[in-house]
Amino acid sequence: MIPFPSRLPGLLLLTAAALGGCSQTLSVRTDGDDPGTIEREPATIADYDLTDPWRATPKVTGTVDPTTAPATGDVWARMRRGFTLEIPSNPRVERETDWYAAHPAYIERVQERATPYLRYIVDRIEARGLPMELALLPVVESAYQPFAYSHGRAAGLWQFIPSTGKHFGLKQNWWYDGRRDIVASTDAALDYLDQLSRRFDGDWELALAAYNSGAGTVSRAIRKNRGKGRPTDFWSLDLPRETSGYVPRLLAITRIVRDPAAFGVSLAPLPDEQRLQPVDIGSQLDLAMAAEMAGLEIDELYRLNPGFNRWATDPDGPHRLLLPVERVERFSAELAALPVEERVRWQRYRIRRGDNLGSIARRHHTTVALLQQVNGLKSSRIRAGRHLLIPIASRSQEGEALAANRVRAAGPQRRSAGGKTWYRVRSGDSLWAISRRYGVDHRDLAEWNGLSTGETLRTGARLEIRNPQDAEPGPYGLPSDLDAPVNTLSRVNYRVRSGDSLFLIARKFNVKVADLRRWNTLSGKYLQPGQTLRLYVDVAEQSL
Repeated sequence: MIPFPSRLPGLLLLTAAALGGCSQTLSVRTDGDDPGTIEREPATIADYDLTDPWRATPKVTGTVDPTTAPATGDVWARMRRGFTLEIPSNPRVERETDWYAAHPAYIERVQERATPYLRYIVDRIEARGLPMELALLPVVESAYQPFAYSHGRAAGLWQFIPSTGKHFGLKQNWWYDGRRDIVASTDAALDYLDQLSRRFDGDWELALAAYNSGAGTVSRAIRKNRGKGRPTDFWSLDLPRETSGYVPRLLAITRIVRDPAAFGVSLAPLPDEQRLQPVDIGSQLDLAMAAEMAGLEIDELYRLNPGFNRWATDPDGPHRLLLPVERVERFSAELAALPVEERVRWQRYRIRRGDNLGSIARRHHTTVALLQQVNGLKSSRIRAGRHLLIPIASRSQEGEALAANRVRAAGPQRRSAGGKTWYRVRSGDSLWAISRRYGVDHRDLAEWNGLSTGETLRTGARLEIRNPQDAEPGPYGLPSDLDAPVNTLSRVNYRVRSGDSLFLIARKFNVKVADLRRWNTLSGKYLQPGQTLRLYVDVAEQSL
């Protein structure tokens, strides 16, 4: 759930953290003045208890009669026919509507991001008989950015924090994070929202508020108002500031989509046709091989299947890929012809003196548990001279860049005179990854530095980068260029709390203390509560 504290101007920076989406949420829209940000600890599993006897009064909503709306072949029109929530005349809704109307470029970016996924999500919502406004909730949560990640560790389109994700069955491990899986996270989010609507007797405003701040928070506010003889509708409750703006924000974007012309907004036509289809692959599969079989670029495959952290699918499943409909027949035929034992490539490794499973796993970008499982090892003891089977990526350079060694925390680099940047190679870097980070071609990068395109980089080496492109950051600090290859590096703004230390913050986000110091030019040992730190977090490393 993404709260924008109020109205801020210019660049839209959404940093979300939510309970089920998020209980902790931070959304910053930089439009001018910044009223500050609200940070809350994630609600606990106790907030999911459905036994609370204090229920809100049911409310009948709905101003659109879907039976009289004209049928068209456009997804936006189909969504309008399914809108059922009442949009009240309220200053909070007006304020959010004004912001969206004043930023049509932002709406264009969001609808472009949403295009691959929106029809699928609309289908799932319609099949369950839920309000179609929920298809716009990822606009508020993540700006439809599947790799969105927040300071509260919420991830994906629907912004699940780890504990809530697990509660709703979203698997999270080294290979895979279901919070970013389009299919799994959408089903989990709709399960959670449906559960909340039932808890609050069909009052969707209260259910949405609970998705943002936790059902317990909303129930306590209801009890407090009841005790004082006050109304218990959403607009009358004393809720956290970000929650108070969260529901108006969804209603505002609904209002824009319902009648874009009235607000000077143009929505690109979106044909109401099936775009994506889940395909059962039956076993672990190298994603570079999958991309080749489907006739896709590997980064496009990752965009459609952002739940995968590595170069292959999870050995234990889910054994499913989301593919463009027109690619399914070709992919299925080629997959059927590929023996299961050839779907992941293996390397026979001779154990050397001084090796241990941990060092071997790190060197080959895998895990000790997988090495034990594949090689039938009951303990971590190994002997020099014996051999291990190790899974390897079929396309090492792209596999490295897009999976196990996703773009690592680099932080801003200083540009020297003449339009050049000197970059110091870090562990796990590759030419492909560095070139994408700076918007240059990896072949040019190799030529400038006298390297071959497939060469392994030496940690600590300096690379010359000519005329690097500084992409305008979009939500969460990610490049706003929608055609850029997948990049799982997310900028997170973290507000220091009492008791925090650099060590604790670094451990929470799986980064190094030295990097925290470098990104924030910190010299002293101590942090001040309320201080804001900038972090560059690899989303693919947050499920470990």
